[in-house]
Amino acid sequence: MNKERLINQFMEMVQIDSETGNERKMADYLLDIFNSMDVEVYEDDTQKETGYGAGNIFVRLKGDDSETEPVYFTVHMDTVVPGVGINPSIEGDYIVSDGSTILGSDDKAGIAAIVEAIRSLSESGTSHGDVEFVITVGEESGLVGAKAFDTSVLKSKFGYAVDSTGKVGTVVTSAPTQSKIEAHIHGRTAHAGVAPEEGVSAINIAAKAISQMKLGRIDAETTANIGRFQGGGPTNVVTDYVNILAEARSLDENKMHAQTQHMKEAFESAAEELGGKAEVVTEVMYAALQAENDSEVVKTVSKAIENIGREVSLISLGGGSDGNVFAGKGIDTAILGLGYENIHTTSEKMPIEELGKITELITEIIKVQKEKR
Repeated sequence: MNKERLINQFMEMVQIDSETGNERKMADYLLDIFNSMDVEVYEDDTQKETGYGAGNIFVRLKGDDSETEPVYFTVHMDTVVPGVGINPSIEGDYIVSDGSTILGSDDKAGIAAIVEAIRSLSESGTSHGDVEFVITVGEESGLVGAKAFDTSVLKSKFGYAVDSTGKVGTVVTSAPTQSKIEAHIHGRTAHAGVAPEEGVSAINIAAKAISQMKLGRIDAETTANIGRFQGGGPTNVVTDYVNILAEARSLDENKMHAQTQHMKEAFESAAEELGGKAEVVTEVMYAALQAENDSEVVKTVSKAIENIGREVSLISLGGGSDGNVFAGKGIDTAILGLGYENIHTTSEKMPIEELGKITELITEIIKVQKEKR
C-alpha cells in the first residue's frame, strides 16, 4: 500500500461534486481510473430506470487462481448535501473539510481504499482469486442504485459493503428491514365556526390514530416513527386532508410486517370511527441483513481483521445500507466500519490511520479468501 497515494486519491475524490442524484462527474472520474487498470469495468444501464446522474459501475479484478472463490465489495459514489465545492485539508491526524460542507468520506473513503487495494495487489504480484466491486449511485436517497443493480452478474456468493461507522475491525452482521408507511387521511370540510358538526377533521382522525399507535422503541429489534404530519389551513375551516409519512424497522421481518399492519389499521379504524377515510400505502424499502457468526462472510473478515492487528467487533446496526439490498438478493453480506467520524455534518472528518487500515483490511480479506482454498 502506498499511503501517500491513498491520501492524495481520497482528497482528489472528495473535491468532485457528487451529491445524490448528480453522480455523473464522479462516475466519469472512476471510469477513467478503472479503464487505466488491468480490470474489467463497465457502467450499467440503470440510469434510464433510476433517473439518477449515472449508472452503477461494476469492476472485476481477475485473479490468477480460478480455484479461489470470488468475493465482492460494494461502495457508493454519491454524498449527502451540502457536498458541492468541498475543500479538504489535513489537520493533524485527520482529513477535514473547511467547515462549509461535508467531507464526503461517506463513502469516498471506501472508494479510495478499493482503488488503492487494486493497485497494491497488482504491484505486489499477490496471488488471488477474482474480486468484484460494485460502486452504486443514490445510496443516500433510498439505496436506489443498489436496488436497480442486476446481481446476476456477480459470481461472488458473499462480500462486504464498505460503509459503516466504527473503527476498522467493526463488522455489522445484522441490520433491520424497513417499511415506509404513507397515509392519506380524508375528512370533510366545513366552516369551523358556523357549522363544525358538518365537517370531519382529518387532523382529528390522524391524531386519534397516532395516539393509539405503539411508536419509538417497540422491542429490542423493532422501532417505529412518524416522520411527517402535513396538511391543514385556516383555523376557520375544518381540515379535510392530511398526509402522514411514517416508518417501521425491525431485525425480524415478521415483526416489521406486524408493526406496519398495526399502524395501517390504526389509521383505518380511526377514520371509520370518525366518519372519514384513510388510504394507507406501505412499501418494504429493503430487506434485513443477517450474517451468522459461523458464516463464511463473518469468518473470513474476522480472520483478516486479526491479521492486520485489530480486534473484531461484531455489532447490530439500526439503519440500512446497500448491504441490506445485496443481502436481500441472496448474497451473504456484512458491513465494514471504516472509521469516518461525524458523517452527514460539516464537522465530518476522516482519520488518516483508519483510511490506511480499511485499505489494508480489504487487501487482507482477498488474501484470506485465497488462503482458504
